[in-house]
This record gives sequence, structure tokens and C-alpha cells, in this order.
Amino acid sequence: MNYILADNQELTRYAVENLIRKDEQNTIRRSTDKAGLMQLLKENELSVVVLDYTLFDFIDEEQLLIVSERFAMTAWVLLSDELTEKFLRRVIYSSHAFSVVFKGSPLKDIRDALQSAAHGQRYVSQRAMEELLSQQREEEKVDVLTATEMEIIKAIAQGKTTKEISEERFSSIHTITTHRKNIFRKLGVNTAHEAIKYALRAGWVDLSEFYI
Repeated sequence: MNYILADNQELTRYAVENLIRKDEQNTIRRSTDKAGLMQLLKENELSVVVLDYTLFDFIDEEQLLIVSERFAMTAWVLLSDELTEKFLRRVIYSSHAFSVVFKGSPLKDIRDALQSAAHGQRYVSQRAMEELLSQQREEEKVDVLTATEMEIIKAIAQGKTTKEISEERFSSIHTITTHRKNIFRKLGVNTAHEAIKYALRAGWVDLSEFYI
């Protein structure tokens, strides 16, 4: 198998090379930028590219996907420190050519990713799947909140008490308390502090409006 190391960290290249060289029939070539990588793929499309996307000069995931479509026989192992949920979702759901593993993963996971790619199979690390599933659960939670509950959680994040919220909404304290309980249950939180953190992460409340 022909491997192309598209990673600009010397220590990572050294470690990956040692994993690959356990099979003497493997060949290893290196690339430091997209232009060089394209040239190597033109010479041998049947390759496994070990790519640190975060340190390479791809403009965005769309450009990476276009290159992968052009070289349809190439397998890709994305080996990085950090990959955003947006990037993971776009790449994993768009193409089966990409395996995903993180530099902080156990050595066995990295070895499994390399071997899977060499055999034409995709490997997605547990951490990558957990990040995708976690984001999916958060998106599902957003859908179950009613418009009234959204307004109330924003008010809570702004530091308003149950009494103040009830007065503003011309509702009883009991009604607002019930809404609070329903919000906490739907978001899977137990305190107002946790609900506020959730609202900030979800972008429902601007940080400048957050009551400290």
C-alpha cells in the first residue's frame, strides 16, 4: 500500500511512519501542502492519505470533498487534534472515503484506522461518533421547547426571578414554576445555572445579556 503523510507536525509524521513501516511492503511519501498532495495523487491514486486537516492548506471541507471525489480510489485518514462538529458531520455524511481518528486517541485506534483505510473500509473513532451524537441530541432538545419556554429560559438567563417573569407575562407564579420544571426536564438539567449554560451554548442568549 502507498501512504501519503499530509501532516506538518514532525513528531506525528515520525510516529505514523513507524506504525506503517511494520509492513515492509508499504511505501511512504510526504506532502506539506495541497498542491504537492495533488501531484502525488496524480502519480498514484490508489493511496491512503493521512491528513491533519487543521494544519493543511485546504480552504474548507468543500474543497477537501472535491479533491476526494476527483481521486475516487484514494482512502483518507483524518488525523487531527481538533475537528469541529460541523466539519465531522459534513465529511462523514458526504463520503465513505474518510476515516476519522484524533491524535489524542489510543494507539490502537490510530492503528485500526490505518488498517481499515488500507483495506477499503471506513473507521470512525468513538470520540467522533460521540461528538456527532451529542450535537444531535442537543438539536433534538431545541425542537421540543415551546415558544413560551424559550422566552422563559431567556428571562432566566437574564437573571430574572420567577416572580418577575410571572409579573411580566401576567401569569401566576405557579404557572412559571411549572414551565421551569418542564424546561429543566426537556434539557436534561437540574438547576437554573445548568439551564443558563445550555442557553448560552445553544445561542439563545447573547453573552452580553447574561446576568452575572
